[in-house]
Amino acid sequence: MTENLPLFPLHTVLVPGGALELRIFERRYLDMLRDCGRDGAGFGVCLILAGQDAGAPALPAAFGTEAVIEDFDAAPDGLLLLRVRGRRRFHVLHTRVRDNGLLIGEVAFLEDLPETPGASLRLRPEHALLAELLRRILEQVGGGIDPDPALFEDAPWVGWRLAELLPMEDAQRQALLQIDDPHKRLQHLLEGVAETD
Repeated sequence: MTENLPLFPLHTVLVPGGALELRIFERRYLDMLRDCGRDGAGFGVCLILAGQDAGAPALPAAFGTEAVIEDFDAAPDGLLLLRVRGRRRFHVLHTRVRDNGLLIGEVAFLEDLPETPGASLRLRPEHALLAELLRRILEQVGGGIDPDPALFEDAPWVGWRLAELLPMEDAQRQALLQIDDPHKRLQHLLEGVAETD
C-alpha cells in the first residue's frame, strides 16, 4: 500500500526518532507546511543526491523518513523555524513535481523487521556494547535526556539513536536508513565503531 507524501530534500539524513531544526523560506515549503498543519500530516525528508536545497527541485534519495512537526517559531529575520522529529522510514517509488516546484513522492512505509520472521527485536548479546556506548553518549550530551532503561534492550531504538548521535558521513547514515533488519543495522554500526578504534 502506498501514500502520497510531500518531500523536502535536504543535505542531511533524518532517522526515526531523530530531531532536526529547519529554516523555511521558500513558498513551496510554506505551502507544504500549511497543508500538513491543516491535514495533521507529516512530510518526507530525503537526502539530496543531486541539486541544492533551494531553487529547482533536487534529486532525492529513494529512502527517507517522515517528519512530524514538534514546534515552530519565527526567527528575528522573519523566517519560519521548525523543529521536527522523524517518525517512519519510507521508500520512494515515484515522484512528481507540483506547479510550485514541490516534490510529491508515492511512498511505501517501511517497518523495522528482522530478516527471520518472528525473530525478536530485543538487543542481541553481541550488540550489548552498542547499548553501553549509547548510555555513555547520552550521559555526555546531557540536556535532561533520561530514557526508559527498557529502551536500551530495543534493537531499533538503540540503532536509530546511535545513527543520530555518532559522527558519520551522510552517505553512511543513509546506508543505515536503507537497512530493514535492526540487527543488521546494529552489526553495521558495531563494525564501524570497531574500525575507528
